[in-house]
Amino acid sequence: MTTLRMAALGPLCETHAVRKAQATLALDLTLTVDTSALMKPILPIPGRPAKPELVAHTLLKPKPLTTLEGRALLVHAVAHIELNAIDLALDVVWRFADMPETFYTDWVRIAQEEAKHFLLLREHLVSMGFDYGDFPAHNALWEMAERTKEDVLARIGIVPRTLEARGLDASPAVKNKLVGAGDHRAGQILDIILEDEIGHVAAGNRWYRYLCDQRGLDPVSTYAQLVAQYEAPKLRPPFNMAARQSAGFSPEELQLLGQ
Repeated sequence: MTTLRMAALGPLCETHAVRKAQATLALDLTLTVDTSALMKPILPIPGRPAKPELVAHTLLKPKPLTTLEGRALLVHAVAHIELNAIDLALDVVWRFADMPETFYTDWVRIAQEEAKHFLLLREHLVSMGFDYGDFPAHNALWEMAERTKEDVLARIGIVPRTLEARGLDASPAVKNKLVGAGDHRAGQILDIILEDEIGHVAAGNRWYRYLCDQRGLDPVSTYAQLVAQYEAPKLRPPFNMAARQSAGFSPEELQLLGQ
């Protein structure tokens, strides 16, 4: 009998970007979870399309947003993040056993929202005369997944609470750039993404604190240790304090950011 955690491996291993998103949306949240199962995938993780070409992030250069190609390049970069976010959420579901059932259903729902975001952005790219894969992209998000694959605390502590939270900070500026260049549809999509991503980061905060409680750890000092141990990106202003507060960061954590 297929379980929810086993079913998550299907879209995670899917190599076609659109089919990955569609298969994620089709996951059945009513399936038995089987929290204790230990699984070993038979296909490479994550499934990757032939395009885009993955290069070092330092080789990715923006183009003027006054050009259609420049706007498409920025939309493509966000779409790539959302596709990676599908894989990051699904990877949590199959990889880490012995968490509460709601942990797994939370991350499947998050993966489904990331899939919705990717399809909206990809549809917009097509309307602009481009498609996902037309521009190079980087692999930094999945590299962090690889570094944290042995410890659920590290994965939850860093990926949603650092990498996705940086998206909360960056979203207003990216939206303003695109809308200022006349791309109002991209602005609408980014509004949808920001609202959903606040919930994703909130889930990260909730499960991070659950894990800290289980291990008798202080969330604030433990986070600093995880950032150093796993070489997480340093957080730099400007910060979207309102979104971070809505996503459940504590007053102490917000105060530290302000310093």
